[in-house]
Amino acid sequence: MEMAESTVWAIMTGGLLSLVLLTAAETLVTRSMGALRSLLVVATISSVSVLLSGLPEALFPALPRRLGTELGAALSPLASALGLRFLGIWTGGAREDRIIHGITAWGSLAMLISALVLVVLATLVAPAAFARVLMLIAALNWLTVVLTLVVSVRATVLGDPLARWMVLACVLLAGMVTGLNLRALKVEGVGLGAWIVTAACTVVFVLIVMALIIVRNRANRRLARLARLETGVDPATGLPMGSKLLSEVDHVFWRTGRLRGKCVVVCAYLRNLYALGDALGRAGENQILAATAARIRRAVGFRCVVGLYHPRCFVIVFSVDRKRVVDDSITHRIRALVTTPMAVQGSHDRRQQFVPEVEVSLLTVQPDHVDPQAVINEVEHMAMDQSQSQAQPLSQRQSLSGDDADTVW
Repeated sequence: MEMAESTVWAIMTGGLLSLVLLTAAETLVTRSMGALRSLLVVATISSVSVLLSGLPEALFPALPRRLGTELGAALSPLASALGLRFLGIWTGGAREDRIIHGITAWGSLAMLISALVLVVLATLVAPAAFARVLMLIAALNWLTVVLTLVVSVRATVLGDPLARWMVLACVLLAGMVTGLNLRALKVEGVGLGAWIVTAACTVVFVLIVMALIIVRNRANRRLARLARLETGVDPATGLPMGSKLLSEVDHVFWRTGRLRGKCVVVCAYLRNLYALGDALGRAGENQILAATAARIRRAVGFRCVVGLYHPRCFVIVFSVDRKRVVDDSITHRIRALVTTPMAVQGSHDRRQQFVPEVEVSLLTVQPDHVDPQAVINEVEHMAMDQSQSQAQPLSQRQSLSGDDADTVW
């Protein structure tokens, strides 16, 4: 092997090793079965690629040739089996499409049987017949490419948004398999440019596969987390709502009453939450609610109860001592942070500017013998009254103020 070719395969090996280490780090961080499957696939494909490139033979000339052939006969179909099986899991398995599940399951089983047969052949045949074993390995690799492409195209047609990237990865896989098998068979007339393209296809293919697996695993973990979501917690903001919110407020009232303190109940009423409903729908509302909840928490800190009474009404409950004077600085700080404009993203990366319109009301109560729901209703009505007065035209507000004046006869 020439120095230039050895350099190409060494660079490819370094890139693959880096991707394996990144996948291992992801596995250690998440400690999930999906990340472990990703590590197995990436490590096996990388090992087979390095083995077929001939770099181990160039670095360690004393290694028996039969050992390299046996490893190739075992690892190459094994990588195909793992890849097909995990591709079936990645696309959703039998619950999504039985045809995809059948192709990946039976294809994986066939590759496992082929691995056993090839290992036996590589052990029994004479060194002069190693080329035939390598040709069988190449044929199985190409069969894997075809099966992977069929599964990826079908998943794309069925609407999987990530499967189109897997189709692109299959194109790179075809280039990778072609180049590495030509190198393993030692076909004459193939130049350095072909090896550079092969190495690039290999590294980019493994990178795309690793990224797609990580993205799908994170989406699955998010769905699992939402499925385990505690009853009484809003999924968009993570804030307590309903009976859970009332229970937490009642606990704050009870604790503050025992300490002979007082409670400050604040309502932040987001009156234009549904302004972008026609353009962005429910996804836009969830983004607005999540951003508003984060801003409110940033404004009030973590030593108070923050909840969502209903989608437009955020409730904040402070516990203070009797000597402390509560002013309007709390409401000003909440209003200043919440009303900052935000960019809301819809489908097809469509973004719209949204300026929250918030009315903030405050009510100080003695927590002994008060009903939490009645207090929340009262402070909510105060914020809603402010919102309605702000929404009315100026002339109408002036006429109302005139009607409220005393009449002189």
